[in-house]
Amino acid sequence: MAQRSANKYKTLLSNTAILGVGTFASKLLVYFLMPLYTACLSSDQFGRADLIAQTANLLIPILSISICDAVFRFTLDGAKDRGEVLSSGLLILLFGGVVGVPVALVFEGIPYFSGGYGWLIMAYVLASNFHTLCANYLRASGKTGIFALQGICATALTIGFNLLFLLGFSMKVTGYVLSVVLADVAVGIGLFLFCGLWRSVNFRSVTRARLGQMLRYSAPLIPTTVFWWITNVSDRYMVAWFCGDGVNGLYAAAFKIPTLLILASGIFIEAWHFSAVTEQGDGQQSRFFSTVFDSFQAVMFMAGAGLCAFAKVCAVLLFDDSYYTAWQYMPVLLLATVFSSLVTFMGSVYLVEKKSVNSFYTSLIGALVNLVLNFLLIPIWGAQGAAIATFACYLVVFIIRAWNTQRYIRFDLHPVKLTVNTLLLGGQCALMLAEPPLWWLWQGGIVLAVLVINAGPILRGILQVLRRGR
Repeated sequence: MAQRSANKYKTLLSNTAILGVGTFASKLLVYFLMPLYTACLSSDQFGRADLIAQTANLLIPILSISICDAVFRFTLDGAKDRGEVLSSGLLILLFGGVVGVPVALVFEGIPYFSGGYGWLIMAYVLASNFHTLCANYLRASGKTGIFALQGICATALTIGFNLLFLLGFSMKVTGYVLSVVLADVAVGIGLFLFCGLWRSVNFRSVTRARLGQMLRYSAPLIPTTVFWWITNVSDRYMVAWFCGDGVNGLYAAAFKIPTLLILASGIFIEAWHFSAVTEQGDGQQSRFFSTVFDSFQAVMFMAGAGLCAFAKVCAVLLFDDSYYTAWQYMPVLLLATVFSSLVTFMGSVYLVEKKSVNSFYTSLIGALVNLVLNFLLIPIWGAQGAAIATFACYLVVFIIRAWNTQRYIRFDLHPVKLTVNTLLLGGQCALMLAEPPLWWLWQGGIVLAVLVINAGPILRGILQVLRRGR
């Protein structure tokens, strides 16, 4: 029993490491291009490019009916009907492509997106959905190494196209977005052809029963994803509306640093989803969730405290001088991102139990909180108000999910440690923004306190797994 317990932790760590090398390391390269982006694009142009990409992200789950998530979840269930699952997913994407044509025409009729941006948005949506479908199928099939490798290829291609379009052809906004589109197309086709996915496709094998099962799971994820989009992105539209594209460009740039946390947690969550589902019903599920959550929240708070302390340094290293003031939004956004990651972990319970409706309800509450606070705070505090609204939203959703998920899997959330970590990181944010005398000394003390509180359990857990694995 001890050996099996150790093995599941080692599998989780192994998959996280593979995905980390293949995904985080490659995505990290994109951050070295931030000086290029902020040098080639004005804050107005960067803000517009960001809104185009985020608008596409809104349409991605709608036109795909979130079928890519269903392909991942149902592929995990067994090997016999994986071909039918993949074929069902592709069929839905083809339908979405047909619907996308009139949608693109509608966007072309909107002055802000006219001049070809409507078609660019639709290309972004279709390419992303196809790439994600193929990647999710491979990840659920246990081909973690290939999944990691395709992440490296996608990032390398995005960087290459960015250099070509921004420096070579000076394509500005179009070049920034088109780089992502072409990278998705190339990698998606590569996975489909060279990994043999085409051999598993047989549209005649698709049944109404299978489509019904997958759509019942994925359909509630559409509003869920839309609500999260509202939470994550609506503030950018409202900042642009109240404060202008220039301030929105600064706000979008500030989000790039917290995105490091999103990338890191996303890599772990991808590995965790596989382990959480495959270890379902092993008799120690609650203990497994408790141990993993304890380590996960520890890493998130330590990383958040470290990045918060060096917010100004990151702004100097990664941004053009005209973007430097964007650092002031980073501390609160980092706090929000930590809780965003914790909310995502709570969502893994719904994934295991196939309770996608619960994701819908909780994300709806989060979106409403975010919208109300955006309207109240942005006119008063500008983009900083948007950052505060984002944090408040994730905090509320985390509290609700922490209570609700106990109905399905009862595990220890370590509330005392969680509360202390939150207060310390919140205090650090306040110090960064107020800059009282000797603020840097207080910063160092808080970072040290966060490390002391959280590092011990992580080290003990790793040593325990290593000892049992011998």
